[in-house]
Amino acid sequence: MNYKIKYMKALFFIILVSATMISSAQVTTKPKTATTTKPAVATKTVLKNLIDSASYAIGTSAATFYKQQGITNINTAVLTAAIKDVLSGKKTLLDDATCNTVMNKIMTKVQEDKSRPAIDSGMAYLAKNKLRQGVKTTPSGLQYEVITEGTGIKPVATDSVTCNYRGTLINGFEFDASYKYGQPITFVLNGVIRGWTEGLQLMSEGSKYKFYIPYNLAYGAFDNGPIPGGSMLIFEIELLKVIKN
Repeated sequence: MNYKIKYMKALFFIILVSATMISSAQVTTKPKTATTTKPAVATKTVLKNLIDSASYAIGTSAATFYKQQGITNINTAVLTAAIKDVLSGKKTLLDDATCNTVMNKIMTKVQEDKSRPAIDSGMAYLAKNKLRQGVKTTPSGLQYEVITEGTGIKPVATDSVTCNYRGTLINGFEFDASYKYGQPITFVLNGVIRGWTEGLQLMSEGSKYKFYIPYNLAYGAFDNGPIPGGSMLIFEIELLKVIKN
């Protein structure tokens, strides 16, 4: 997926700190008279020293980053309250772990909105594909069909496996294949995408299956190399060997 939690957290904190610094910069407003009601005049931020300028620069940089990610709706009143809590040493309403979870959720939601066309296209493909004879669907939404059924042992998630594979998008674009490298790959089964971890445990050694993996069991809503965010993936996998751990 993707964005690193620590990086997001650091940038979010920059926004908080910069907002506090900016709020402390000098502002000038046109004075009101006691007898005349005049239209409200917008406040103007005045940068009077290096601290003010640096604060504004930090705020601009951080805000630009989040705007580019699609996060433009921020409650500035709550943001200011968080700043005050942190800088005054008060206990914050959210601990570090919860802050990370919240930021992951919002970033994922924004990215899912961006990747909605690919997600919808994949879901439509799966809805039609599951009706084909020979295609089976697991409770998680993973679809597969058996090309060749082997007779060997089945792996569990903690085992290592040796496989040949070919991966394509629904438009037929081949984004990766072990055949390109002239040899199979070996890996620990619980160290790959969820669709592979689940799917290969259905296979016996010597089997060849075709898998149709929903985006949430693959790389999620985020781009991954040549794979656009939200993509449903199709894999042909040959399970050559199971290495028990």
